Amino acid sequence: MSLTRRTVLGSAAALAAAAPMRRSRAQGRPVIKIGIMNDQSGVYRDITGPTSVACTKQAVQEWGDHGFDVEILVADHQNKPDLAASIAKKWYDSDGVDMIQDGGASSCALVITSIARDKNKVYLSTSTATSDLTGKACTPNMVHWVTDTYMASKSAAGALAKTGGDTWFFLTANYAFGLALQRDASKFLTEAGGKVLGANQYPFPETTDFSAALLQAQASGAKVVAFANAGLDTVNCVKQAHEFGLHKTAKIAGLVMYSTDVHAVGLESAQGLKMCETYYWDLNDRTRSFMNRIKPKITMWPNSIQAGQYSSALHYFKAIQALGPAAAKADGAATVAQMKAMPTDDDCFGSGGKIREDGRKIHPCYLFEVKSPAESTQEWDLMKVVAVTPAEEAFRPLSDHACPLLKS
Repeated sequence: MSLTRRTVLGSAAALAAAAPMRRSRAQGRPVIKIGIMNDQSGVYRDITGPTSVACTKQAVQEWGDHGFDVEILVADHQNKPDLAASIAKKWYDSDGVDMIQDGGASSCALVITSIARDKNKVYLSTSTATSDLTGKACTPNMVHWVTDTYMASKSAAGALAKTGGDTWFFLTANYAFGLALQRDASKFLTEAGGKVLGANQYPFPETTDFSAALLQAQASGAKVVAFANAGLDTVNCVKQAHEFGLHKTAKIAGLVMYSTDVHAVGLESAQGLKMCETYYWDLNDRTRSFMNRIKPKITMWPNSIQAGQYSSALHYFKAIQALGPAAAKADGAATVAQMKAMPTDDDCFGSGGKIREDGRKIHPCYLFEVKSPAESTQEWDLMKVVAVTPAEEAFRPLSDHACPLLKS
């Protein structure tokens, strides 16, 4: 098996390529090239970044020798859609990349999925949350893994409304992802009999001081203050909300929040917060086994996004094996169709999963409560499961679709 990691870091002026690390491979063997594009240096670095790369490399290592070699390229798009477009076009057109993985910021992912369709390549989105990827922006060349705004909003809004959290105020990152998250959560809140009292849509990614927005939320009298953002923005919002004492008068909801965020905030400030994830290292024997295998290779324990890198790469390799490398390289849509035809099974998301016609990978969603410091037994013992939404109920039903692939 050959694994090449080419690190390509985006800068304002150019992409600087690092020297590749190679192992010898048999002459003439097919090579599958994967490009991992995410935030390696900004607000989403910890929830994607280097750990996402490590999880894909883990999948390559465990896949072993099945008749083709794998090369990995990595790029930092800095959450800039124009830079993401430039990288994607270069990878697909000049560098022979067959599949782009990750994606990060929704504005970047929406650009990547369009380019993958036009070039008939594959895009596996793991860190992007906008549900538009399997809605109006769906294509036959894309699979959306892990989470989306529909799932996160449905789980959080429904659970909180049932326990008295029926008035909300949003702090929203003002771009595609944040706006979709606020839109979806507002819909589910209203359907549950709740009401949106207001929202502060702040500039992304320029904002780091949320004090004015938090004071506005506090003045609204909302029972729930919901953060329609992710990554470092969510971490800063939770920390600053705790400093303002907002948690004493309102419930705090991180609509798209990950175990890595909880670790960054700390249990003292995050305890009691409710959040949804589709993977956690301590769910069962299989997730613990994965964690034990990858632990020596990382510093931050993988969240569900990063576990999705491992899961989606393994399933992609299975589809290539079924089609044959030459056919898979020649036709991205056919490769995605093969992925949809096969059940998913891996140590992070379990067995019996599937990819629907709209490109949505479905699996159960877990509602977690962040532990108190007294409940935690070690550094990454952060959360406990309080509810489970079955896979068939967690995501937007096909009957409520806007995906052009499903229109007759």
